[in-house]
Amino acid sequence: MKKLTLSLCLLAAATLAQAQVTIHAPWVRGTVPMQQASGAFMQLSADKSTRLVAAQSPVAKVVEIHEMVMDNNVMKMRQVPGLDIVPGSTLDLKPGGFHIMLIELKQQLKGGDVVPITLVFEDTQTKKQFTQEVQAPVTALGGGNMPMKH
Repeated sequence: MKKLTLSLCLLAAATLAQAQVTIHAPWVRGTVPMQQASGAFMQLSADKSTRLVAAQSPVAKVVEIHEMVMDNNVMKMRQVPGLDIVPGSTLDLKPGGFHIMLIELKQQLKGGDVVPITLVFEDTQTKKQFTQEVQAPVTALGGGNMPMKH
């Protein structure tokens, strides 16, 4: 009985030690027929030092974390290995900055659709990874969001 109690306490402690990430206002930009890529955007905050290290979605063959930067007066987009979420601040994934790229789309993304995305995080202290699911509504083209420049 003592071993069972100890095991349950250790399991509870490990669960509590995992960082909690709050995901606010997720959305995905709608596409036109045959378009092969789109972006996912949201705000992330955490109660512990955490890193977004990957993402996946059944609507795309490839999902990457990207940033857009100015380089010699040219806007460039490139993949990054991950993004730190600092406790007490918000990581803003937005058009023209950091975002999640959905590449080789399997279907058109239409306004009103919902895109499931699995975000993979790493607790920066323990190096343990964990996932969180998000259901991101698709915003119709021309829905007032800032255009993504590729």
